[in-house]
Amino acid sequence: MHARTGRTVRDLRRENRTAVLRRLYFDGPMSRLMLGPATGLSSGSVSNVVAELVADGLVEEAGSVDSAGGRPRTLVRITPASGFMIGVDIGETRVRIELFDLTLAELARTEHPLASSGPRTDRYDVDLVVDHVRQGIAEVLRLADVPADRLIGVGIGVPGIVARTTEDGAVVHGQTIGWNAVPFERLLRAAVDLPESVPYWIDNGAKTLGQAEMWFGAGRGARSAVVVLFGSGVGACVVTDPMGPGRAIEWGHLTVRVRGRRCRCGALGCLEAYAGAEALLERWREAGGEPPAGADEETALTALLAAAYPAQAATAPDATAVAVLEETAEYLGAGFADLINLFQPERILVGGWAGLQLGTRFLDTVSGHARAYALTYPASRTGIGLGTLGPEAVTVGAALLPLVDFFAQGGRRPESKPTTPAPAWQSTLQDRVSP
Repeated sequence: MHARTGRTVRDLRRENRTAVLRRLYFDGPMSRLMLGPATGLSSGSVSNVVAELVADGLVEEAGSVDSAGGRPRTLVRITPASGFMIGVDIGETRVRIELFDLTLAELARTEHPLASSGPRTDRYDVDLVVDHVRQGIAEVLRLADVPADRLIGVGIGVPGIVARTTEDGAVVHGQTIGWNAVPFERLLRAAVDLPESVPYWIDNGAKTLGQAEMWFGAGRGARSAVVVLFGSGVGACVVTDPMGPGRAIEWGHLTVRVRGRRCRCGALGCLEAYAGAEALLERWREAGGEPPAGADEETALTALLAAAYPAQAATAPDATAVAVLEETAEYLGAGFADLINLFQPERILVGGWAGLQLGTRFLDTVSGHARAYALTYPASRTGIGLGTLGPEAVTVGAALLPLVDFFAQGGRRPESKPTTPAPAWQSTLQDRVSP
């Protein structure tokens, strides 16, 4: 039997399950009576769907509330242990792997450092990264004592552009790290000991960061935003629908100076060649600064900030460190102005380990330059601030990738190996009530 729209009865049941799961996820616990107007479903449909979800173990009772003159109403909520997701951040200094339950409570985590010295392409050796992910997934499952067949999926944030093919699944084009059309999903499937039915969702790290901040962080309530990932390099995600996937843009490779410094992508004058943490530290060294010998980028950036902003009032700021940071702030401000003029977002949010480390000491100066370079009207309507989810935001956003698809399927797990589906953001969670 088909509805007039071409949807089958099975489609309608799935959509009803999705609607109830969505509301319980963002607004629960709720009573069945509350779920009716919240989902637009009839009381009979709500009762049937909730009964199905309870029978499937996805929903459970969560106490009761008094009603006006009647019996107390039973509340229901998502069952945390009814499914699990893994989020992976292929970062610039480490590979971070976290295991979450269905409510995004963290159950276990592990980190595998990447080499702090040597050529970048050696640090990101594909086989080494795949092995880090393999070990990390096994570790978090063991630490939390979660069977692999309880996973609804593995989400992974990676540097670079992600394309998809029928043969290889997700293929990563990471020019700055030496990944040229790496069939990352196929390599993971061959190396990681997970059931064939567990889907992998692989996307750009700035995009997963953006999704996390829009759902649970500083982006909540905004209709549009640009979320900046500021680490060794710089990237961004443009979000025009608070529940949509956002669009990763290679903002760091926007040309800010013709015939300028050589960027790690090979081009001249990219923003990343001036504003990324790697370039910032290199410019400090060239200007006569002395980063700690053998230190990784995070430690070296801490040393730069300590030199520019000494903790002791009696200690004079290092003029070289201050000059390098001020120039970097202006380049970043000019880059923010381009984002404002191009996209006119409601908010620009800064995340990533370097962005969070620089923090409030740096952002006011960047914001001042952004407003000076941008057009007055859109700049006056754009707020600039820090993300609030911390360094784990990319893994949280990565874990959302399988969760979104799980809800889109009405809370049903795939029974066989998926054929590299595109993220189903448009068909689920579009109607979240604004906070």
